[in-house]
Amino acid sequence: MTKNVLLIGATGFVGSAILNELVSRGHKVTAVVRNVEKVAQNEQVEAVKEDVANVDAIAKLAEGKDAIISAYNPGWTNPDIARLIKENYPKILNAAKKSGVGRLLIIGGAGTLFCAPGLRVVDSGAIPEEIMGGVRPLGDFYLNTLTQEQGIDWTFFSPAGAFDEKGERTGQFRLGKDDLIVDQNGQSHISVEDYAVAMVDELEKPAHHKERFTIGY
Repeated sequence: MTKNVLLIGATGFVGSAILNELVSRGHKVTAVVRNVEKVAQNEQVEAVKEDVANVDAIAKLAEGKDAIISAYNPGWTNPDIARLIKENYPKILNAAKKSGVGRLLIIGGAGTLFCAPGLRVVDSGAIPEEIMGGVRPLGDFYLNTLTQEQGIDWTFFSPAGAFDEKGERTGQFRLGKDDLIVDQNGQSHISVEDYAVAMVDELEKPAHHKERFTIGY
């Protein structure tokens, strides 16, 4: 059944993969982006330039949609990344609730996954300090805000520890809940294409409600 989706951050690394997957399955997408010219628009895809900090505008765009998928990321090289994630993710959540949309699917981070009993990846020393500004605030949003949220059917989808540089769409992967998924070599990885497959699967056949799940090979 065709879904009508508001996709935030549709031109980013993960967002563009999800946009491709949505389009390939025939879904309708309203893409919220900073640069409209980066999106190929057609009868399935409409691009809108809007700021995620504008709660009323995002809520209006989401009205009547089946779901919001948020791939929002200010950019890993943005010196303001920590503040922007901390301020804007609650605004995206508020816009979703205000819009009356049924579901909010969030591209999460791997930082809050457990890599050993009681030890989260973010506290393990495995994450380079230069990207911690993006990792910790998103993890805090999940742990401190989303897990308390009862007003909307949300899902936080954590990727594996790393995205493969040269990935492909295999459709073969494993899903889990709160523990980092590692392969037989002890590596935690996934292609962005397969991550997108699992995200759109979740959109089409909801299996995770007000909870997090994760993916890996």
